[in-house]
Amino acid sequence: MVNFDITKLNTPYFIVDEGLIIKNLEILAGIKERTGCKILLAQKAFSMYALYPLISRYLDGTCASGLNEAQLAHDHFRGENHVYSPAYSEDEIADILKVCGHITFNSFTQWQKFKALCKPKSCGIRINPEYSTQDADIYNPCAENSRLGVTLANFRSELLEGISGLHFHALCQQGADALEATLTAVEEKFGKYMHDMEWINFGGGHHITKEGYDIDLLVSLVNRIKNKYNVQVYLEPGEAVALNCGYLTASVLDIVENGMKIAILDASATCHMPDVLEMPYRPHIIHGGKIGEKAYEYRLAGVSCLAGDVIGDYSFDKPLEVGDRLVFTDMAIYSMVKTNTFNGVKLPSIAILRKNGHIESLRSFGYQDFKMRL
Repeated sequence: MVNFDITKLNTPYFIVDEGLIIKNLEILAGIKERTGCKILLAQKAFSMYALYPLISRYLDGTCASGLNEAQLAHDHFRGENHVYSPAYSEDEIADILKVCGHITFNSFTQWQKFKALCKPKSCGIRINPEYSTQDADIYNPCAENSRLGVTLANFRSELLEGISGLHFHALCQQGADALEATLTAVEEKFGKYMHDMEWINFGGGHHITKEGYDIDLLVSLVNRIKNKYNVQVYLEPGEAVALNCGYLTASVLDIVENGMKIAILDASATCHMPDVLEMPYRPHIIHGGKIGEKAYEYRLAGVSCLAGDVIGDYSFDKPLEVGDRLVFTDMAIYSMVKTNTFNGVKLPSIAILRKNGHIESLRSFGYQDFKMRL
């Protein structure tokens, strides 16, 4: 169910529920209290900077994937500013170092190249434990031939002077059991170097705020590593901050028939929720069911010219009509940061549902937003 008027704004639009964000933040704050770890917002999953002042009251800072995210955090988030990239360019490194206190390198080659510029920053090396807990290679940093992180065979212990932390990121939407198994591999390969570090970053992919997540196990793992190696532990979840906190509302523009009824929406999988095609997955719709669950069945398709711009097949209790509005759930994460203007398709507007029930419209998009990207 939704607790806002879905007809209030023109479709398509994203809306994020401030109250639900706070519920997730309170869970994360509880983990901080029990462990002394520091938790960073992974901006690659959620960069809605209008909520950064709120999030900064609960979390310790942000992590960025490059200059633009780092600058965004510097401008809008009160706290530590970490950055990691598979490679930094000479054109951007100076500006990155102006706004970031922590910088993690993907290779010893890059560390040696920029080492002289980094004083007095806190610098780290990303390691690759070469231990996979997932099957989808597109989201698996430890897949064979991965470019992400230094493997044990390529680890240069003689070049660690000036390095104060190790970073690993091997999870994707996973539980504490996957972290436990990964930590075993990390310690087996890199444990002897962890004693000399000031911090260890467990990366992201922790589904901490998902129902059923084993928080007690996470707490015990963080505390064990903290105490064994006398280090500051960092977690950098992205999805967990805004999991199940946002919606994408779309309207039915037309209904055509070709073997089944096909509803064409003013939203698009390829333009507005590309993970539907990349992962792939089938997003949940309020009042919608799987094929065979309800009486009236439809394929929901986007408005772009891509033949595969299909969101999924759904069933409903009553027939869809042109003008009906459909509400997709869990759309705060990744969808908002991955939108594009392929075909000149309009980007969804962005709004916040405040705790008091007020809908605050933040941004709408038009022709100039499409044009200026070209």
